[in-house]
Amino acid sequence: MKINPWTVGLAAAGVISFAGTAQAEEAKNQVMTAVSGTTLSGYVSTSARWDFSSAAGVSAYRFGAGKADGFNLDVVNVTVAKAPGEGEWASGYKAEMVFGPDANAGLGGGFGLKQAYVALRAPVGNGLDIKMGVFDSVIGYEATNSPDNPNYTRSWGNTIDPVQHTGILASYRFCENFSGSIGVANTALGNINARNGSAQSQKTYMAAISATAPESFGALKGTVLNAGVVDAQSNGAANDITYIYVGATIPTPMENLTVGLAWDHHMQNAATDAQVLAAYVSYKASDKLKVNVRADYLDNN
Repeated sequence: MKINPWTVGLAAAGVISFAGTAQAEEAKNQVMTAVSGTTLSGYVSTSARWDFSSAAGVSAYRFGAGKADGFNLDVVNVTVAKAPGEGEWASGYKAEMVFGPDANAGLGGGFGLKQAYVALRAPVGNGLDIKMGVFDSVIGYEATNSPDNPNYTRSWGNTIDPVQHTGILASYRFCENFSGSIGVANTALGNINARNGSAQSQKTYMAAISATAPESFGALKGTVLNAGVVDAQSNGAANDITYIYVGATIPTPMENLTVGLAWDHHMQNAATDAQVLAAYVSYKASDKLKVNVRADYLDNN
């Protein structure tokens, strides 16, 4: 038991007893042990936006509509997480909550669960990481979280892609430069725990890979290539939907300049296909300033 000078002084004055101090410290240590390894993080996103056009309609980008010509609270994010430990068998969890107008974008409401899953690690090869619960989609160049996204608005590709799934996802890193994941979920679209109305056996299947170019690629070393597919039915008796994504982030001879390319394709039986091509340019002007530019093209034939 550690006794600080204030405790000694109070004990000498007869105000407290050592037994009471020991019990209090033991209770405190039990609490600290229970939350050991747990992290609390988050952010608040606000914006000010002015559109040059005075037209009534505004961008239909995800997170873009209804914010023209004014100041906005976008979203508040609070995340509680515990990463799996270092043992062969390990477990953890993550609960990511969002509040505000952008919560559950496209679904309505001012509160949502972005992710909420149990994380497991199994001693298979280099380690098999498993998530079960609600997790982010495995495809897409952009992210839902503002700090992780290169631009304020989201691209058309992000707008047509699924955002989250309720299911199970297994990820494996084959080597330093290559990893992959496969998963099964209830649906591609819809609310948490949504079900497919056609049959219990009809699920959403997904797979994705990520490869990083090694030193032997010369000028292209460090290039990151991501690709994935989600084959699904939305909630309800909808026709089969397939999402395909391929994207790359490419360094340039200028150390602070990177470019990115993305292709998103949406196919649905008995419905119009859609595909999006997007190009990204990012320049790091200083440790505190980064300039990002995006251009995207939507073909909705």
